[in-house]
Amino acid sequence: MEIILLVIGGLSLFLFAVNNLSETLKELLGEKSKKWMSYLTKNLLAGILTGAVVTILLDSSSAVIIMTIVLVNSGMITFRQSMGVVMGANIGTTISSQIIALDIGQWSPIPIFVGLVLSFFAKKAEVSATAKVIIYFGILFFGLYTMERAVEPLKNHEQFISWMTRLENPLVGSGTGALVTLIIQSSSATVGMAITLAKKSLLTLPAGIAVMLGAELGTCSDTLLATIRSDRQAIKTGVFHFTFNLICICLGLITFNSYIQLINYISGTASIEQKIATSHMLFNLAGVILFIPFVPLIEQVLNKWLPEKAKAVS
Repeated sequence: MEIILLVIGGLSLFLFAVNNLSETLKELLGEKSKKWMSYLTKNLLAGILTGAVVTILLDSSSAVIIMTIVLVNSGMITFRQSMGVVMGANIGTTISSQIIALDIGQWSPIPIFVGLVLSFFAKKAEVSATAKVIIYFGILFFGLYTMERAVEPLKNHEQFISWMTRLENPLVGSGTGALVTLIIQSSSATVGMAITLAKKSLLTLPAGIAVMLGAELGTCSDTLLATIRSDRQAIKTGVFHFTFNLICICLGLITFNSYIQLINYISGTASIEQKIATSHMLFNLAGVILFIPFVPLIEQVLNKWLPEKAKAVS
């Protein structure tokens, strides 16, 4: 019971930090980031770069894609421009898994303390918002550290180890990753938990990669919900995000064993948590590179499948 409570507490802290971090950064950079996306998405490569950078700044691919859907719905950018941003957001979100893979959780009270001191003396709104960002970063890593310490006793729990071993099956692992992401509405948290369990030798590399693949699918749920009552252009953005992730995941499952061998070859003697983070980054990067030549074709297909509604003649 103590383990369960600590895991729930750690996960709650992580989700609290992720949500508030995203909202605070949108407050701090929101209008600027909207202008950046509308100005810097003139071509596909610029859109990919913009999507990646803004996602790194906001630390949430879902927030960036939802913002993109809003911009498409308002006519500020086109569906074609949004496709680059969506693919870039998928690259940008992998940076968080690289940071999570670093063993810095034990130092998390430091940014919390620094942020609190800064907020205490802050007189300007921008300084206060920056202090909150620092605090939420600290809470995010403290939540992960709490989970990491909580699951340590499970190393000797036979039933838990047996269950975790089943995740090595690509379909079971990816299904679990998708379900967890659907429930907690954060692919970063799902991948973060996988990395945390791997750190404690409770999750193998195949299981961690399978969960990561599923998390990529589960994250599509909130962006698809954001398209409700939007126009056809915005709906196509949400559908493209889902299609992009689904096709990449299917390819990942088909080449699953070969992909694991590739990660082991590239990563060498790196830790298992670093290998999972590397697999996350390489997977999304390879998906974007693979999709780039087919963007015009996908645009044509979605335009035919979801044509603009004819305006009623008065």
